[in-house]
Amino acid sequence: MAKALRKRFYKTVGVEQTDDGFVIKLDNYVLKTPGQKPSDKKTLRLPTGAVAKLVAAEWDAQGEQIDPRTMPLTRLLNVAIVRTPETREDLIAEARKYAGSDLLCYRSTESRLYQEHQAKNWDPILAWAAKQGVALKTTEGLSVIEQPETSLVAVADYARGLDDIALTLFVHLLSTFGSAVLGMAVMRRHLTMEAAFTQSRLDELWQIKYWGQDEIAQERTDALAAELTALSQLL
Repeated sequence: MAKALRKRFYKTVGVEQTDDGFVIKLDNYVLKTPGQKPSDKKTLRLPTGAVAKLVAAEWDAQGEQIDPRTMPLTRLLNVAIVRTPETREDLIAEARKYAGSDLLCYRSTESRLYQEHQAKNWDPILAWAAKQGVALKTTEGLSVIEQPETSLVAVADYARGLDDIALTLFVHLLSTFGSAVLGMAVMRRHLTMEAAFTQSRLDELWQIKYWGQDEIAQERTDALAAELTALSQLL
């Protein structure tokens, strides 16, 4: 059963600067992260006024009920503040794992035409990644290949150098794209969020070209695209 939405309890939304960041004010209430107990909740303290205004806009756009599904920035920043400080090493390991099984490295064996399509789209991105120290091998088929240790370390080192918010966003992009390379390309502004999302859906788009689009799948894709567009504002 879907969880009931919480009724909107505030009229105004504002941003207030403090000595150590920016907070969101819902009337006179300072926005905090979710928690089972009051002691579990933390002030949603943000590093810049620009980020705080983005979050404030999500809360201001709510109607009679508060729908977390329409607030991707708030959700990600809650994770970055509550969970990421305690799980940084796990997230870094996750980034390394995605580099070891990167979507862009596995090519079709069923269609030479589609394989050429993959190469045309993905090879230039892999070439860019190689210049960043992440040189990955490609293969035909689904058999897992072992990637160079230096490349896996490079991805882990990149993740380690990110602050909590950027690391949370980076790992979220990896899980969405199935690709450490696409995630890095977005974080380093080599690809737009939209372009990276398109590259991650190459197989799906190829199938749609020949077999048509499923309406329910299209709704999911549209929702994910809207979420990524919102998250791209953090960059």
